[in-house]
Amino acid sequence: MPSDTSESTIVPIEELLEKFSSGSTRQRRRLVNEIESRSKELTRLGHELFDDFDRESDNWSNGWILQVLNRHEKDFLGEFLKNEKVPFFLTRSSLGIDYAPLQQSLLEERFEEADRITSSTLRELVGPSALDRGYVYFSEVEAINSLDLISIDRLWTAYSLGRFGFSAQARILNSLGGSYEKLWPRIGWKNEGVWTRYPKAFTWTIKAPEGHMPLVNQLRGVRLMDAYLKHPFLQSRLKSNLD
Repeated sequence: MPSDTSESTIVPIEELLEKFSSGSTRQRRRLVNEIESRSKELTRLGHELFDDFDRESDNWSNGWILQVLNRHEKDFLGEFLKNEKVPFFLTRSSLGIDYAPLQQSLLEERFEEADRITSSTLRELVGPSALDRGYVYFSEVEAINSLDLISIDRLWTAYSLGRFGFSAQARILNSLGGSYEKLWPRIGWKNEGVWTRYPKAFTWTIKAPEGHMPLVNQLRGVRLMDAYLKHPFLQSRLKSNLD
């Protein structure tokens, strides 16, 4: 049976990308599958595809395009990587930490690896004491430099359709009236009153519950998570109305 949709009714890829970059969160998320289905057309735009890429932002529309290219058009993406033309998101660190491994893991949707890198980086940001013991005390979180927390949060936001990251978790917590007992099941860390077993019971894909990653050791109670979500850096992030 012939399709009711003719080629003339298909939105040009340039117009689709404009809608994808400028719409509301809900509107853009409705377009993710269509963007992926037209990955070959993205390559035909060549370097123009990245002309409006804001490296200072965490625009997840751009992050999704990069993930789609990595899934389906590796040769195209590889050429840009080789020529250092792919405009990956810029990151900054107070300690000179290289966030390229985290960004690469998120680009390639190796989320469990990205979560491990994040945990290790947070310990590094606290210092030798946290590295030696293997975890962060809640009382140490406030002293973590905002520059680094913003870099981590921006990358998780950019490569998750805006679904993961500390800012996503904080928005969900706010929507639940600040109730952590409601937050845990909402983000998939608790099921029917039982803590999710790490690591196998967690969902390491972009289809995980919103706010599912990055993980914070929930067995240490509310205080550690609360310290991250109430860190001063997050207040400015939330006020910026990021999608």
